[in-house]
Amino acid sequence: MLAERYANEELGNLLLPKERYKPFPAIGDRAAWEALPDKLKSYWLGRGERRLDEGWVPLPAAAYMAYGRTGDRERYDRASWERRHALAELVLAECIEHRGRFTDEIVNGIWYICEETFWGIPAHGYMMKRQELLPDVSDPVIELFAAETAALLAWALYLLKPVLDETSPMIGERIELEVGKRILEPYLERDFWWMGFHGERMLNNWNPWCHSNCLAAFLLLEADPARREAAVTKALRSLDRYLERLHPDGGCEEGPKYWLYAAGALFDCLELLHGASEGAIDGCEEPLVRRMGAFLYDVFIDEAYYVNAADSPPRVAIPAELVYRYGRRTGNDRLAELGARAQRARGEEATRPEFANLFRLLPAILHYAEVERYAGASPYVRDAWLDGIQWMAAREREGSSEGLYLAAKGGHNDESHNHNDIGHFSVYCGGSPMLVDPGVLTYTSKSFFAERYSIWAMQSAYHNVPLVNGIQQMNGREYRAGDVRYGQDDEAASLSMELAGAYLDAAGIAGWTRTFTLVRGGSPHVEIRDAYRLREPSDAIALHLMTPRLPRSEGGGGFVLEDERGNRIRIAYDGQRYAGEAERLPLEDAVMREAWGEQLYRIRLTLRAPVESGESVIRISRC
Repeated sequence: MLAERYANEELGNLLLPKERYKPFPAIGDRAAWEALPDKLKSYWLGRGERRLDEGWVPLPAAAYMAYGRTGDRERYDRASWERRHALAELVLAECIEHRGRFTDEIVNGIWYICEETFWGIPAHGYMMKRQELLPDVSDPVIELFAAETAALLAWALYLLKPVLDETSPMIGERIELEVGKRILEPYLERDFWWMGFHGERMLNNWNPWCHSNCLAAFLLLEADPARREAAVTKALRSLDRYLERLHPDGGCEEGPKYWLYAAGALFDCLELLHGASEGAIDGCEEPLVRRMGAFLYDVFIDEAYYVNAADSPPRVAIPAELVYRYGRRTGNDRLAELGARAQRARGEEATRPEFANLFRLLPAILHYAEVERYAGASPYVRDAWLDGIQWMAAREREGSSEGLYLAAKGGHNDESHNHNDIGHFSVYCGGSPMLVDPGVLTYTSKSFFAERYSIWAMQSAYHNVPLVNGIQQMNGREYRAGDVRYGQDDEAASLSMELAGAYLDAAGIAGWTRTFTLVRGGSPHVEIRDAYRLREPSDAIALHLMTPRLPRSEGGGGFVLEDERGNRIRIAYDGQRYAGEAERLPLEDAVMREAWGEQLYRIRLTLRAPVESGESVIRISRC
């Protein structure tokens, strides 16, 4: 795809030399910085001023070792990321003001970071040859945040080189030395798993995310034309490996949060190469790249709510300007409007990325006024079907969050950041969550590898799927939805699938067809229909419904859910055949509490008497 078009004998002629690569105005280009909106300058100066008084967060060895000892990822990760945010904010403040007020703290930050043994985080130490509580300084592996750090330092030097050189030429030389030995040399000399050159089982957001930052470091720091060309060639070949693994529908099975670092980081790569070649390298022409952008509004519900599956939370603070620019570059007015809406909703805060990525932050502030003025097509699409990852979404009407919204998924149980959730569905009303996917807990050492499915939020018992004879769904690519069928028209949208393949044989399922329908005509409602056959009679069948709303029982056959804005739904079922109960699930995890508050509730509909076959219909309507 990309390598075939661009990794040839002409590539060297397409790439600008280092001295001509000027993607953004540096500190000496005062016109651009002084033209920023006053409110934006005030916002970023304020952030920089706060950093002057804070000092630098320590990164003790004990904090790193805590991951190996207790599984704690937060203590070291947060401190490391906070250092990088501080440096980025000081750099921007100095670019805006240009009075030298922030320079010494910028130098302090650069020096602190350059003195770190490892720029990555403890959870990614598994990539090192020696598995110890502390990182091996002699084994410079490239993981997500080592690459992020290299790009941050490279951008700081690009923006502030005259200021830093005036302070001491040793600053720039130190950046070039550290980035060279930690990133540039191993990037060219080694093949890491995320590059995909050796038949790796899974490639995910790591591929474009790491490449985007490594490319930035090469383009900004590497003067040797041959090495620049070699790096770009390797990136193009590796990005192709990633793109080859994706479904043609452009869907992101990792969920919308990880879209930011999957499709979003791929777009970063393409924009870097587009700028470094003066437009000659244009990956945004690829149809798959365009479809990857469209995924984000396909799963947009309302405000900051997106269809969440895998480790994606229900609310996502999208990088507004990046989404806007992705839409503009691919000719997609819906996507551009989705980004512009996010900036209008969050204002100056929308320019601050989750991590200290100056390649996202700089265009966000430099294009702020442009995005503010933009008006595009509505991102509220009526229907979406992604046949590769088997996700569907439907709302009552195009262009509005009013009424009911249904999302459902098939797929398999070995997706990136997988949860065991084949046949899960979510329902929103008026843009408000009613029946939900809980999302993910704070990452620990259990979040990946062997112990992942010991975590409740990864298990099918805490998704809106059946529990059969006490057996949950299993993880693995062989556990998948079958006979998946989708259809939609003005009256309804529906998805059906066979769920038996998601369970062990011990569940005793001979067949289980689940059908999801959003009926738009007449009296709008959502219907979940389960038709099942068991190998022998059983009453140990439970249908689970997860909700952030306090369920109010209406007696035999119904629950009512209501949010704080007065949106209400009624859940109706056959109370003669199923007993309904609701249990409170207290939430102590910080990430879960941020998403849902102090608790979730699980509604359980259980059979009253043994059956060998049967049908269940759950009807959800506004009330």
